[in-house]
Amino acid sequence: MPIVTFTEDAAAALASLPKPIKARVAEMIVRLAKWPQVSGAKALSGKLAGHYRLRTGDYRLQFRIIGKAVVIEQVGHRDGFYEG
Repeated sequence: MPIVTFTEDAAAALASLPKPIKARVAEMIVRLAKWPQVSGAKALSGKLAGHYRLRTGDYRLQFRIIGKAVVIEQVGHRDGFYEG
């Protein structure tokens, strides 16, 4: 089973989410611990090739796989999510 970790930015973004959204994102994190058997993960393309995203409603979680670790790099609302 992979280890799920966060970048500092992703951890800060997660902490600032509203409680109901934080709970939904927490469920996605539990799912990521079962990588690669994760339904709904989409491979990103272009400058984000090699990264993946999961979504819950209007919120996104961007991550990549490094060895046996799933590194969550970004958490946030879909508006402007892929620009940063």
